[in-house]
Amino acid sequence: MIALPNPTKILYTEHSSDNTMTATFTDYVAQKDAQNLIQLNVTKYCFMLCDALLKNYIDYSIKSHNNAIFHGNSSTEYHLACIEDLKAGNCGYEFTVESGRKYHKIMMNANGSRSVHAFIDKKTGEVYKPASIKSPAKGVRFDLRLIEQREWLLENADWAGSYLYC
Repeated sequence: MIALPNPTKILYTEHSSDNTMTATFTDYVAQKDAQNLIQLNVTKYCFMLCDALLKNYIDYSIKSHNNAIFHGNSSTEYHLACIEDLKAGNCGYEFTVESGRKYHKIMMNANGSRSVHAFIDKKTGEVYKPASIKSPAKGVRFDLRLIEQREWLLENADWAGSYLYC
């Protein structure tokens, strides 16, 4: 019978241009676990952003209908019915997450029309405004890994995306 070495003591070597680094397999697994946890959290934060955007849209729409009732610009019954629909969650808008190779796309689906609201890097949690439907603009807007930035983003995110232009 051949005795195998302890797997936690197996060494691997990373070669880079500046130095050679040796670490244990346990260190490697711990690093991968930490990276996977960050990626899972980034995905969770994407869904939290979608919820915050939908809530903001509903609040904005209710405020707009209340304003129309106050100024008497049109049928009060229509606006009251719209407010009840909005409070029930029927708004015609939906924010979803589509995952690509490198980015999560926050998509806004508005009554059959789709557009990209934001891009979020899957590995780093960095938030970008969209340059097109396929790619983000240059320049990081927020980092979801940072608690302070994440909390500000979730409190101030608006459905139209103006928070991405600060």
